[in-house]
Amino acid sequence: HHTVEDIGICLGQALSEALGTKSGISRFGHSYVPMDEALARSCVDLSGRPYLVYEAELEEERIGEFPAVLCEEFFRSLAVHGQMNLHVDLIRGSNAHHSVEAMFKAVARALRLAFEPDPRVGGIPSTKGIL
Repeated sequence: HHTVEDIGICLGQALSEALGTKSGISRFGHSYVPMDEALARSCVDLSGRPYLVYEAELEEERIGEFPAVLCEEFFRSLAVHGQMNLHVDLIRGSNAHHSVEAMFKAVARALRLAFEPDPRVGGIPSTKGIL
């Protein structure tokens, strides 16, 4: 449990540090990822307001030796320490391995879009001027 949570904490902190002032980033990202019968969606806002919405009911309790319930703990640590609003939804999936892989890939792709520079943004992507 602690190792998975700690990895989420470290990755979230690294992402937050890499963003710096967040000047010129797209800020928002979303992605749908299919993996055979599984379909996952992730939406992210690099707002500086950490929050996780996790909607996934996995059919199996374990994926090999990995307790599937720890996925939510990882994403919560990532959201809190990455200072992001993160939504992760498993739309459908009967194989836990496929479902979890689709969720992780959806989050990664959504983050990539949110991190991308947006040439239309002149500074911080917020009407308040701060994120």
